[in-house]
Amino acid sequence: MVDKAVNGTGANAGAHGALALRNVWKLYGPGAEQALRPGSAQPAAADLAAKGIITAVRDVSLDVHAGEIFIIMGLSGSGKSTLVRCMTRLIEPTAGQVLFHGQDLLHISERELIEIRRHKMGMVFQHFALLPHLTVLDNVAFPLEIQGMARAKRYEHARRVIELVGLAGRESYFPRELSGGQQQRVGIARSLAVEPEVWFLDEPFSALDPLIRREMQDEFLRLQNMLKKTIVFITHDFDEAIRLADRIAIMKDGVIIQIGTPEDLVTRPADGYVAEFTRDVPRAKVLSVRSIMEPVDGPLIAENQVAAAAKVQDIADEVMRRGTAVAVVDAAGATIGLLTKDAVLAALLGRETRR
Repeated sequence: MVDKAVNGTGANAGAHGALALRNVWKLYGPGAEQALRPGSAQPAAADLAAKGIITAVRDVSLDVHAGEIFIIMGLSGSGKSTLVRCMTRLIEPTAGQVLFHGQDLLHISERELIEIRRHKMGMVFQHFALLPHLTVLDNVAFPLEIQGMARAKRYEHARRVIELVGLAGRESYFPRELSGGQQQRVGIARSLAVEPEVWFLDEPFSALDPLIRREMQDEFLRLQNMLKKTIVFITHDFDEAIRLADRIAIMKDGVIIQIGTPEDLVTRPADGYVAEFTRDVPRAKVLSVRSIMEPVDGPLIAENQVAAAAKVQDIADEVMRRGTAVAVVDAAGATIGLLTKDAVLAALLGRETRR
């Protein structure tokens, strides 16, 4: 089933995740607050524009599940960065609810919000914003200093995080002495130092060259495998999104058009916009073995096997080398299907596959 959101209404709108949005709007311009009076009809985009009001985010509802990488995509100006900043109240939504473990962040005090940001949220942006006069150690320890943590304790903690991101031995370096990739690692370490529950990343790798960007994606996945954070990640690069995401939300003109796994978006796009957005993605890169296997009833004896959750592209060479079909097993090791060379070849060629 595709987890869809049309006009911002998510398929899981009734359940709270680690972070949830309910009917969130962000309008700019004269009379923006009055345009969304309680009890009044939802204003049309054309009517708002006629009044000189810009709609940055329009009636968005979604849930971010605990421990998942939730990626928000869209063209420039689609509202993705504004939406993420509404999640943290770096930008104040015009209307709606931002629920963090069920608590509406729009109805808490400034002091409570600051405490949540300091202790439960981490943020990494495209521009690293390292403090140039501080060493790597002091940059990473800086948010802990803001929390009031004692010097010895914060340095001890900062060193552990620096080692975690692969920068051990560079604690005394200044930002100017680091490469772009190393500076980004410092930014990541600084945001992780507070041990956030939810981690927000706004195009963190887009300023890096392709080789370093790939290395940082590898590092990001390694960290997530260890830490299991709840992550909201913005990117405009679909290759990056399908490599990292558990689920992806695609935005256009402030509206979420569709939410789903990379496989959902490529194989079952909600409309022509999503289809065009994902048109050039190789199907084998996102299709799971489960989606192209032949289901079987009862036990199956086979010498070779592949995991149902594996991507077709990752197992294609291995399967094509074998003479016959291979068994497909689920996470518990039970055989649930049969994968043929013809099905793999069809996926590699981009043809429709059996579902």
